[in-house]
Amino acid sequence: QVQLVESGGGLVQPGGSLRLSCAASGSIFSINAMGWYRQAPGKQRELVATITSGGSTNYADSVKGRFTISRDNAKNTVYLQMNGLKPEDTAVYYCNAVTSLIYWGQGTQVTVSS
Repeated sequence: QVQLVESGGGLVQPGGSLRLSCAASGSIFSINAMGWYRQAPGKQRELVATITSGGSTNYADSVKGRFTISRDNAKNTVYLQMNGLKPEDTAVYYCNAVTSLIYWGQGTQVTVSS
């Protein structure tokens, strides 16, 4: 079992920045990759960024050049640095961890509005 707790969401003006954190606990040795997904009202959940245990990263085209995913293995935490935020980035952001199963956090709201 893996438990995930996200934090760092909030309200920010267009062009602003936020950093999301996802702290993992439990069977963390079994995690192959972690990622961030988001779901806007009335839309399907979509990939934002992923990072493997080896450090390889992948981003959605819509966030390339603005968002950066990183991990601190000592803290068992994955981060999503979001710069240049746009209103269309407004969504609930979810962290996930992939083992032989997929685990999800509870989500954190990000609202980009003036």
